[in-house]
Amino acid sequence: MSMSGGRGSGGRERLVVIGGDAAGMSAASQARRLRGPEELEIVAFERGHSTSFSACGIPYWVGGEVPERDRLIARTPEEHRARGIDLRLRTEVTEIDVPGQRVRARDVDSGAESWTPYDRLVIATGARPVRPDLPGVDAPGVHGVQTLDDGQALLDTLARTRGRRAVVVGAGYIGVEMAEALINRGFEVTVVNRGKEPMSTLDPDMGRMVHRAMQGLGIAMVNNAEVTKILTGDDGRVRAVATEHAEYPADLVVLGIGVRPETALARAAGLPLGAHGGLLTDLAMRVRGHENIWAGGDCVEVLNLVSGQEQYVPLGTHANKHGQVIGTNAGGGYATFPGVVGTAVSKVCDLEIARTGLREKDARRVGLRFETVTIESTSRAGYYPGAAPMTVKMLAELRTGRLLGVQIVGREGAAKRVDIAAVALTAQMTVEQMTALDLGYAPPFSPVWDPILVAARKAVSKVRAA
Repeated sequence: MSMSGGRGSGGRERLVVIGGDAAGMSAASQARRLRGPEELEIVAFERGHSTSFSACGIPYWVGGEVPERDRLIARTPEEHRARGIDLRLRTEVTEIDVPGQRVRARDVDSGAESWTPYDRLVIATGARPVRPDLPGVDAPGVHGVQTLDDGQALLDTLARTRGRRAVVVGAGYIGVEMAEALINRGFEVTVVNRGKEPMSTLDPDMGRMVHRAMQGLGIAMVNNAEVTKILTGDDGRVRAVATEHAEYPADLVVLGIGVRPETALARAAGLPLGAHGGLLTDLAMRVRGHENIWAGGDCVEVLNLVSGQEQYVPLGTHANKHGQVIGTNAGGGYATFPGVVGTAVSKVCDLEIARTGLREKDARRVGLRFETVTIESTSRAGYYPGAAPMTVKMLAELRTGRLLGVQIVGREGAAKRVDIAAVALTAQMTVEQMTALDLGYAPPFSPVWDPILVAARKAVSKVRAA
């Protein structure tokens, strides 16, 4: 690899990291493990107040299950600095000069700007929440929940707001989890969702079960509805959310519409972006066509191992793995990230929700023909106390019987069963091969035929019949 060399002080190489959360600081930490401060200078820029925090935990902090924000911080800025990483908080990178191998950064508080040269660069700029261009969207009382600062701002509003009506816009993971958090805080909650059912990462027939569970919690679900504007009162604060056909009173609004890759910097620098707007990398997480630039986390697209196509999957699990791979490579070692199968879990109250692989529409989109089966089973042997119902949906490819996807909705013990399917997908197993899996059995843990195996057996029969 060609290096300009000597850009750090004392003739050291300099690694610059843009973004101080999961991918960025994992990369910095791993590179530091491989190369000491005398060999490699590491400078990390983070525009917020916090580093290495769990955004996934914010709904549980807001809902009260996690008592304090510091529990969501995996490693503090002081801990990173103690390991020889020059971490600069409240500093936003505003430009990447690829030919000149330098970045321009601005101090958020003072506005002062300066250039920092690099030998190796890591882009971990994350994602930005989708904030629709609607009248009233910036009114006081309208909140996103992307950072710890966002979570604190929402908690402050909850404490101040006299009214108890909340509207959540969007019914993906964040929308559903925030709706439950607000119920836990004693609010009346309405969820406005543009999709047919909540949780569009599931097929609608499985999403319907989530819908019923949300209604059981007392959440009002409004599906097939597009928000047209956010109405404000005389004081300028939010008072209602309007769709084409109705108005929903609101003392507080939470936006849970999802996120997009934060790649404006990369786009301006001429780096390659994919169809979803995320950076494109090779297996080593190196930005395509650039020897000394890597990217990871919520700002990149990844290969879906089942569909064979690039996909945008912003999850902390991937971000941490990307960081490990990038840090190993930027630190002089060798590692690769082969791709994902699209595994995710969530919950509404005690209803567990899990998915991996392809939904029906994903499989159709990439030209696969398939059979689907849906089975009802229980989490434990039916006669054992605490056995709870579970629904498993499985997709298998026509002719070959290759497993394509699994969705699970059920009570305690349901969600993590999806990991069996995730391993099977990664190994490209057929449903027939899955029926022979030697899974753990005892009445407190599963029926004799685990629900995943029951679904696989049924899928085998259907594929054979077809």
